Amino acid sequence: MTTSPTLLILAAGMGSRYGGLKQMDPMGPNGETVLDYSVFDAIRAGFTRVVFVIREEFADTFKEQIGNNFIGKIEVHYVFQKMDDLPDGFSIPDGREKPWGTTHAIRAARHIIDSSFAVINADDFYGADAYQQLANYFKTTLNSKGDTSQYSLVGYQLSNTLSKHGQVNRGICSAKNGYLIDVEEVTEIAREDSGLIQGNWLDGKRRPVNEKAIASMNFWGFTPDLFAHLETHFIKFLQERGSEMKSESYIPTLVDELICSGKANCKVLETSSSWFGVTYPDDKPYVVHNIEKLVNTGAYPESID
Repeated sequence: MTTSPTLLILAAGMGSRYGGLKQMDPMGPNGETVLDYSVFDAIRAGFTRVVFVIREEFADTFKEQIGNNFIGKIEVHYVFQKMDDLPDGFSIPDGREKPWGTTHAIRAARHIIDSSFAVINADDFYGADAYQQLANYFKTTLNSKGDTSQYSLVGYQLSNTLSKHGQVNRGICSAKNGYLIDVEEVTEIAREDSGLIQGNWLDGKRRPVNEKAIASMNFWGFTPDLFAHLETHFIKFLQERGSEMKSESYIPTLVDELICSGKANCKVLETSSSWFGVTYPDDKPYVVHNIEKLVNTGAYPESID
C-alpha cells in the first residue's frame, strides 16, 4: 500500500460552458495551464502520485499537452471516465449523453488508488497553502483507526468563488467546531442585479445563499475506504434516478450522507490561499491576471517547467 498521498484530478469535463478543453488552455506567463500550477503545488506539499480522470477520446492530446510535462517530477497515471462503467445490473438509458457526475468520475480511479488522496477539479486554481494544509492533515490521520472514516475538505468563502459571467454550482457547507455538519449541492448560483446571491437548492426551490457561506470547491481529502461507501451510494442513485437523462451524483451529497449516518467525520481546513477558476471564457483574463500577480510576488517562479 502506498503511504504518501495521491492527487486525483477530475479532468474529464468537456468545458461546455467554457467552449473548449479549458484544462489545456494556457494561463501562466510561459503558457502554463492551471493544471501545471496544481501539480506544482501538490509536489511542493509532498504528494508523490497524480491520477488524471479523463475522457478516452482526448487521451492522446491530454497526455501530449499536459501529462507528459510531469514525467520525472511525479508518478503519473490515467483513468477513463466511461459512460458504460457502471455497477453490475445497470446500463446506459437510451438518450443519455453525459456522464454521471463527480462520484462517477472518482469511481473511475477505484482500482488504482490505495492511499490517502486529494480530489480537485482540473480547471480550478486552489493555491499552495491549500495543498499544504491537506498534506499536513493526511499526516495526522494516517494511522488513525476506528469505525468512523476521517475525511477533510478545503473550504472557501462563497462570495470569493462566484463568476461575474454566469452561474456556478457549489457545495454549500455547514460546520461546527471545525467539522462539517452537512453539505448541499446548490446549482446555478449567481449574484443578481439586486446584489443578492441566489441558487437552486436540492428541494427544487431557488432561494438566497449567504455570501459568507463555506463553499466546497471540490477540494477533498479522502482515505481509500471512500470507494466502498461510494459504490453503495452510486448504486442507490442509479436505482432512484438512473433513468433520468441529466441526473448527476455529486460527491458533496455522498459526504453529507456519510456524516449524517455517523460513518465519517470531515474536517474543514482553513486556508489562506486564494481560489479562482475558469467556468466561462470571460473568466480567463481574471485568472491570467491573478497568476501574474502571484508570480510577481514570488509565490511561483517565472517558469515552473
